[in-house]
Amino acid sequence: MNFTDIVTVAGTRRTGDGYLVADARIARTGIQNYLGAEIGRAEMPTVRVYRPGAEVFSEDTLRSVAHRPVTNEHPPEMVTSENWKKYSVGQTGDEIAGEGIFIRVPLMVSDEAAIQDIESGKQELSAGYVCDLDFTAGVTPAGEAYDAIQKNIRINHIAIVRRGRAGSKVCIGDVAAPWGCAPLAAPRSNSDYHENKEGMMPTKTIAVDGIGGEASDQVSELVAALQRQLADAKAQIVAADAAYQKAIAVRDAELDAVKASLVGDAEIDRRAEMRAELIGLARAIVGDMKTTGLSDAAIRKAVVIAKIGEGAVEGRSEAYIDARFDMLAEAVREPPDLFAAAVKDGITTPQASMSAAFSAYAAMVRDLQSAHLPANPV
Repeated sequence: MNFTDIVTVAGTRRTGDGYLVADARIARTGIQNYLGAEIGRAEMPTVRVYRPGAEVFSEDTLRSVAHRPVTNEHPPEMVTSENWKKYSVGQTGDEIAGEGIFIRVPLMVSDEAAIQDIESGKQELSAGYVCDLDFTAGVTPAGEAYDAIQKNIRINHIAIVRRGRAGSKVCIGDVAAPWGCAPLAAPRSNSDYHENKEGMMPTKTIAVDGIGGEASDQVSELVAALQRQLADAKAQIVAADAAYQKAIAVRDAELDAVKASLVGDAEIDRRAEMRAELIGLARAIVGDMKTTGLSDAAIRKAVVIAKIGEGAVEGRSEAYIDARFDMLAEAVREPPDLFAAAVKDGITTPQASMSAAFSAYAAMVRDLQSAHLPANPV
């Protein structure tokens, strides 16, 4: 995790060639308080972080303090050999010493613009470092409770920062750079301030939901961060709601399409009757034809092939095949005309039948002509 410690430049002086040299206390032992939200424990208002002397004054930690770049403000990235020329305005020395609970290191600022900033009142130093933060609660040898322990402290750079980012400020350097938090501290005495003569920490006017008031820079920055997070969350909710409404509209359109494609009872009956009629015609034309699993078009094609041959449908369109089927179907749909069948070769009557008919007719005429005469004339 990345952290900053903020101290005041002490004992500054110019060298004969214009460089500025100073001593800096850049790290200390003991317990420091941090905002939980800034170190991964948003559920905790503050986190008591213990920095044991064994870690602060370890050989690896002390070695990491020497020959570190000095920067004017915290850079937006780790300072390395690849970007040193871009960010560095000076460097720490190698005469590292313990001074009570502090690590003290000499430094030199060699950039004139940075030197003028310091001489104009920009007289805070903020050590940017990385460490492991072990969230194991305990009690120091002095009996002070803590929530986490800093381990493996490694200095990356020393930044020159303004008064406004010091002390009780929870900050990521002096700008939004990846340098964790500076510890929460009690207000300093008047002599520690260069511009705030009242000895009060700088404050800002903030407003939340229309309610305004004065708050420390630390609180105002935290409120601003929370307000940004809230705005982001609201934007995400709006976007999610828009996506949801769009999904609902798509679903409704799909449901409407499905409903439109559904077949009613009357249509089902009509289609069933048409299918039955088609199968009946096919079997009337071809005979015992298998229609199971065949579509209507496949049935008509099979009938035409069976009656006319494969060549009749090869390369032909479905409309053509349907027309040929209809021609075959017409022959079986019309009932036989018995009279036409009887007279198609002309009417022929057997001669014997005609003679008997005329004989009977002649006998009937004779009977009628003699019916008024006596049965036995004298």
